[in-house]
Amino acid sequence: MSVAFLAEATQSTVSVKDLQNAATKLGIKIPDGQETEAYLLLLQSVEAVMRRIQSSDDYIHPALSPVATTTPRVFWDPPKEENPLNAWQFRCALIAEKPTSNLLRGKTIVIKDNISVGGLPTTVGTFTELLCKDGLLPLSPIDATVVSRILAAGATIKGTSTCENYCASPLSFSAASGPVHNALAPGYTSGGSSSGSAALVAATVIHHETGKPLGETVDIAIGGDQAGSVRNPASYSGIYGLKPTFGLVPYTGAVSLAPMIDHLGPLAASLEDIALLLQVMAGYDGIDPRMTPESPLQDRVEDYPRILAEFRNRNLKDGDRIGSGMKIGLLTESFKVPGLSQEVRERVLGSARSFFAAAGAEVKDVSVPLHGEGSLIWTAATRMHMSEWACQGKTSGHLSFLPPHIQARWPPDQRMYELLTTTNPAAMNVMLSGPFLQEHFGPSVEAKAHRKVFELRAAYDHALTQVDILVTPCAPTVAMPHPKMKADRDGPGSTILEKLSTAVGVTTNTAPFNVTGHPAMSVPCGFSRAESPTNQPEVQLPIGLQIVGRRWEDATLLKAAAVFEEGRSIVSNQSS
Repeated sequence: MSVAFLAEATQSTVSVKDLQNAATKLGIKIPDGQETEAYLLLLQSVEAVMRRIQSSDDYIHPALSPVATTTPRVFWDPPKEENPLNAWQFRCALIAEKPTSNLLRGKTIVIKDNISVGGLPTTVGTFTELLCKDGLLPLSPIDATVVSRILAAGATIKGTSTCENYCASPLSFSAASGPVHNALAPGYTSGGSSSGSAALVAATVIHHETGKPLGETVDIAIGGDQAGSVRNPASYSGIYGLKPTFGLVPYTGAVSLAPMIDHLGPLAASLEDIALLLQVMAGYDGIDPRMTPESPLQDRVEDYPRILAEFRNRNLKDGDRIGSGMKIGLLTESFKVPGLSQEVRERVLGSARSFFAAAGAEVKDVSVPLHGEGSLIWTAATRMHMSEWACQGKTSGHLSFLPPHIQARWPPDQRMYELLTTTNPAAMNVMLSGPFLQEHFGPSVEAKAHRKVFELRAAYDHALTQVDILVTPCAPTVAMPHPKMKADRDGPGSTILEKLSTAVGVTTNTAPFNVTGHPAMSVPCGFSRAESPTNQPEVQLPIGLQIVGRRWEDATLLKAAAVFEEGRSIVSNQSS
């Protein structure tokens, strides 16, 4: 390892005590004399390098400079009457001054609040005091790659959506701004961590179907997905939610939870809108280290809307149906995971067998025994260092461009502990897990978990040589009521374990595909009775079916969902 230069020791504040403290943390003792003098000078030299960089001007990559918009980039807190679901974080109205296409013209979009939008703060769902010292949230100096592409395609960005505290909850009660409500049933979860994104799209559907106003809403949303955070909110909300193939959509400008599992994906009420937003967002950006040699250049991205339209409208031979030739595999182990409700299991199995078969697809059972270990592999492969990326803003070791305005508080203090324990103990658990796992297991077990990821990927890849699509339940239950968050006149708030118990197992069928990188999508497949609080009428809430495809064959997911839609229509017409 080379040394940049040797510092002038008399100008350094680094002392022998600093050297001794560093050595103590490594469990070593440096002898006094020549060795101490030498290592002290080296520490003083590297400290001088870091201070030089710390005091230098920052650099904004030209590709991330905010897109010129038709009006100044102003934002505002939406009034409560316009935000009944608590799904908006900030409102704005951004339209590109000179869009380069009309692909999204007339579409309104919301961006999850862990994705940088130039001129707006990024809260990552947590408390202002954990992000800045003076109470003034810094504004983003960049547009994330996907934000630039959306504006360039002619969309109107209406704001940022509430997300869960540090994006560390699969349910929607943990945001610093308060719980996000399911659009179909206030007081129930909309899923997390892309909670606001799902709620705002679902609210648009409800408004169109019933005329019931739910404040400002949007046509499409962007969410982030590290363990199911696009798919599970979609499942709970009765809409589509796609986690693309890892590396297809650039993550540049979004706050990471762990680089190997970070995905951005669309949520929408229709397959056509999913396809459209995927086409706009996808493609290599030259900045995100998550992208691979398999990632297509932007001008080589598949025309997903055209592929979907041609598939729906193609001429079929006599006797063929839209699904003829497609093979659907029901992933056996996914229907046996702990916590899966009987209603969800039966609805997903029944609708998959019925609807796909009605549309002409072949449906059969497929076994991947290692799927039962998938969520454990996900945990072991990511948890040890997750807080370093999610809470400390550590780089991945690969050249990367992290959002420059995010300067989260670290290390934690008692105030931070109390805030997170009250709202999202899952985030505190992530922070506590890091040092514990590093001390008791070290990098060798994490490395082994990464090797197990390759084994898990190979197992799914093998199953997908037998079928075109794997089917699993998405969320294991329908949406449940929010836990009681704090003490009030009705009694004490929920305990740590009461808050977390409802989230146990929510991502068992979704998280494995984040580590393996396979594309996966939640597809609405029916409704079931929800748990109803005392003195409230029975509530029917959505169930999501997850479809999983081969890596880089995201278009096949769109086709399979279209087959499912057609089969549902056929069965519905037959029964009526």
